[in-house]
Amino acid sequence: MQQSKEERVHHVFEKIYGNYDKMNSVISFQQHLRWRKDTMKKMNVQKGSKALDVCCGTADWTIALAEAVGEKGEVIGLDFSKNMLKIGEQKVKEMNLKQVKLVHGNAMELPFPDNTFDNVTIGFGLRNVPDYLQVLKEMHRVVKPGGLAVCLETSQPTMIGYKQAYYFYFRFIMPMFGKIFAKSYKEYSWLQESARDFPGMKELARMFENAGFDQVSYKPYTGGVAAVHIGKKEK
Repeated sequence: MQQSKEERVHHVFEKIYGNYDKMNSVISFQQHLRWRKDTMKKMNVQKGSKALDVCCGTADWTIALAEAVGEKGEVIGLDFSKNMLKIGEQKVKEMNLKQVKLVHGNAMELPFPDNTFDNVTIGFGLRNVPDYLQVLKEMHRVVKPGGLAVCLETSQPTMIGYKQAYYFYFRFIMPMFGKIFAKSYKEYSWLQESARDFPGMKELARMFENAGFDQVSYKPYTGGVAAVHIGKKEK
């Protein structure tokens, strides 16, 4: 029986949760930390503000947001994998971050009222949802006027040579890392498929605009293997 994308992704993350953080570092050669740091600098998150991290996984970006908003702020991390959230909950508890709440939910139908958050983020999660535009529309709905929606995600490298090396790496090397480090060749094979099929930077910027965002900007990282997109909700 053909699995839907949603079912397949759910299975992948329920299975690889224990090794996800380690694998992220291996796969991106630790670069994802640098990309996120630069993204946070661009966002300029204010103390006491309210943020939502969609597809939060093991809550690394949620925690970075919590540190930025401070004790008087509020951050919600949402994910549909309970196993990933369990890892996130351990981290949040160890760091005693009272301003963080982790929620089991679906990015396609965010369980929050309109105009709730100052910032809404999604990090390496948009490629795993069944409908990219629907999730961006939901992010637009729940962010306050004047607020930002930010997507940090794998992208399609544009440099000749780099592009070919990237596809080779994603298609053949990364699933092998999955097999060696996490005993999950099949699951990491899914990650390369989802990255390969994801829209390029210009196309994703257009999707942000179609979802209702203004002042959409993007920046490639490491030759375009990843990119950050930022959109503002003006009203």
